[in-house]
Amino acid sequence: MKILLVNDDGYDAPGIRVLYEHLKEIAEVNLVAPLSQRSGFGMGLTVFKPLSVKAFELAPQKTGYAVNGTPVDCVKLGLSTLFTDTPDLVISGINLGANV
Repeated sequence: MKILLVNDDGYDAPGIRVLYEHLKEIAEVNLVAPLSQRSGFGMGLTVFKPLSVKAFELAPQKTGYAVNGTPVDCVKLGLSTLFTDTPDLVISGINLGANV
């Protein structure tokens, strides 16, 4: 199984790292997340500025990607550009704080 993992709290949020560690035991996991906190932008799309992507070491021999955009931008880049294989599942989370 192939999973694309995203969030809205940023690529260095503790929740997404814990989720990655658990999911990698059962699937091939690719992580793309915003460069910084982007809560409240869940359905936003960057239109008027260029996006940049920063690669980072997610685990030994595993690269993750941080995008200077919204969670939607992360999903779009993950599906269209950053990875060649189509995921079976896209998972978003774990979020910091209440989602009300």
